[in-house]
Amino acid sequence: MNNIIEEDIIEIKKYINFEKLFNKKILLTGGTGLIGTYLISTLISLNDVENANIKIYLVIHNELPKHLEKIKNRNDINIYKGDLSEYEFCYNLPECDFIIHAAGYAQPNKFLSQKVKTIMINTMCTSILLNKLKENGNMLFISTSEIYSGANNLPYTEKTCGLTMPDHPRASYIEGKRCGEAICFAFSEMTSKNVKIARVSLAYGPGVKKDDSRVLYNFIQKGLKGRIELVDFGEDIRVYCYVRDTVIMLYNILLNGKSKVYNVGGNSYIQIKHLAKLIGSYLHADVILPKNINNKLVGAPKSVYVSCESYIKEFGEFNYIPIEIGLKRTIEWCRNEWKE
Repeated sequence: MNNIIEEDIIEIKKYINFEKLFNKKILLTGGTGLIGTYLISTLISLNDVENANIKIYLVIHNELPKHLEKIKNRNDINIYKGDLSEYEFCYNLPECDFIIHAAGYAQPNKFLSQKVKTIMINTMCTSILLNKLKENGNMLFISTSEIYSGANNLPYTEKTCGLTMPDHPRASYIEGKRCGEAICFAFSEMTSKNVKIARVSLAYGPGVKKDDSRVLYNFIQKGLKGRIELVDFGEDIRVYCYVRDTVIMLYNILLNGKSKVYNVGGNSYIQIKHLAKLIGSYLHADVILPKNINNKLVGAPKSVYVSCESYIKEFGEFNYIPIEIGLKRTIEWCRNEWKE
């Protein structure tokens, strides 16, 4: 495991008592993505350092990325490779004590080009996974702040209602997550299964593939080549959360959450153009704003900012990683791991 991720995992373990996972079976979908990399790396560390005896069932769609290749020969991990939008593959997954459903097309270019699969992963697959959860088991459904799309009052709370229609360009992702949440609420009401929902907003950090097209990684890719050219004026606002902080919040919600749904986000409030300039300054890359607006991501919101007061009220304040530090760690990781 890369040293930067190892350091972050050590910090994650300081914040949470993981004993509820000891000697249990846990299924993780989306384990090769940004958040999934940290989720599974934490479980591996618990087994290696704490002798937690956690049996891990990892669901992946493609081959393991380079930074996770070493896990494929571990005795504590069973890997299931397949398509979570297909009923038969989902149906043959094992029954477990804990399930974290983190799979899905989180990159806009992917969910815009795979709309039906995006919906199925968040609905049909979610329903099957809930049936695979043991009675009195615990499941965490990773939802998104995109369900607030169209709402005007910032920051968004868990009570905010999104206002987009089902024909919105990003509806496959928005409505897929919204319906996935409804399925979770229904199972929670009708069974003894403990189901939690985390609406994650703009996690970033080490652990992504080189072809990740989300704006922050796109800037890093361009910056490593010496030139960051924006497609618009970069006036949209985002509030980022370093992945270490995101995963602390997710594990707390899974293991100890008293509510059904939580916002999970950070406090690094920044305009896109300033993000580009910050990354450019670290990489000594030129940042070029367009003379005229060319292309803009379809349906992208002007501002994304969630309130995490519900989480903080229950679990208390903790020190967020400032974006200046998080970006340096992310860039260092990308520089090392994205080499040909």
